[in-house]
Amino acid sequence: MERCLVAGFCLWFTLAFVIADENKSSVGSLIWSSAKEEGDLLIQYRPEEDSTAAAPVAHDADGFDGGFSSLDSMLQWAIGHSNPEKLKETAQDVKQLSPSELKKRQEEIKDLMEKLKMPSDAKLMQIALDDLKNSSLSLEDRYRALQELLILVEPIDNANDLGKLGGLAVLIHELNHIDPEVRKVAAWILGKASQNNPIVQKQVLELGALSKLVRMAKSDFVEEAIKAFYAISSLVRNNLSGQELFYAAAGETMLQDILRNSSMDIRLQKKAVFLVSDLAETQLEKADEAERSFFGDRFFLKSVVDLTHSKDIDLQEKALIAIKNLLLLRTTKAQVLREFCGLDIALERMRVKLEVLMEEEDHRDYAMDVESLRNQVELIFHERLGKRMQVPT
Repeated sequence: MERCLVAGFCLWFTLAFVIADENKSSVGSLIWSSAKEEGDLLIQYRPEEDSTAAAPVAHDADGFDGGFSSLDSMLQWAIGHSNPEKLKETAQDVKQLSPSELKKRQEEIKDLMEKLKMPSDAKLMQIALDDLKNSSLSLEDRYRALQELLILVEPIDNANDLGKLGGLAVLIHELNHIDPEVRKVAAWILGKASQNNPIVQKQVLELGALSKLVRMAKSDFVEEAIKAFYAISSLVRNNLSGQELFYAAAGETMLQDILRNSSMDIRLQKKAVFLVSDLAETQLEKADEAERSFFGDRFFLKSVVDLTHSKDIDLQEKALIAIKNLLLLRTTKAQVLREFCGLDIALERMRVKLEVLMEEEDHRDYAMDVESLRNQVELIFHERLGKRMQVPT
């Protein structure tokens, strides 16, 4: 309705402009074009009917596309959907206006157009952040502000602007909110803004968010824990500073608690074991540095091996990747993996299950990929044990 009103005003304004342009000195001598010229005007502004000129667009029930990309496109729509007789009547009304009245109408239209301008993403983020700073804001409005930010931080430029606007500090403060849903979405936003973004990662880490996120990852509210872990992974993966802060916050203890708990939500276990793989891989790249002791802890190793017994093949695959990286570390004892963790038995059990899956057409390709990974792990395992095994042909 508002768009139609604005379109009508724009049409009215254009007619007034055309008439005024005929004689800039006075309104009394304004001349309206003939009916023939009026028809020419309509043709000039009506889009050509060429189905190949542009991709199809969705139209609403009123016959226009729901929005105007510019004032010119709004004008074209207004003229194309107007009655020629009505246009003529509008022109007659315009002729009765004094110069001051005409200017006033023009200013009204300009003000309305300014109000209808879509604010920038930065402005929208600032509005949402201002709402979050309001301690008296209702919980419903707080959810709305957070959901808006969740969408807006997707582009990397917007994520960088979030820090410039002071939004990271605001979101980290929301991690302390009494409502778990608020904490969850705040962590989600931080994770999304930090992902593959060293600039934001550095800012979030400097603001001390990681220790809060590690505590949240132990939450009984599963969705909160999952989003906290998502944020942790975004800050820690391929980030040495983030990993040091993760260890300083006793992050490895949190990892072990998640992996050892067989009743833990499988989504959280997938994220935890995937992070183990990354941490072990980073440790391998720092060959001259002392390895973290928890990598060689037998209870920790067993918790990773036990994940290969899961019915979820995706979790099994992630566990295999972690085991492969752990096997390559100096402090990992292959004998512990065999005698205490039962890795040899686990690998054989997986081989049998994967053979069955490879017989099923829907699972064959994926099962073959996992079997290839399983075979690599078995080869490394036997090498560490000092055994030789025959590679299947």
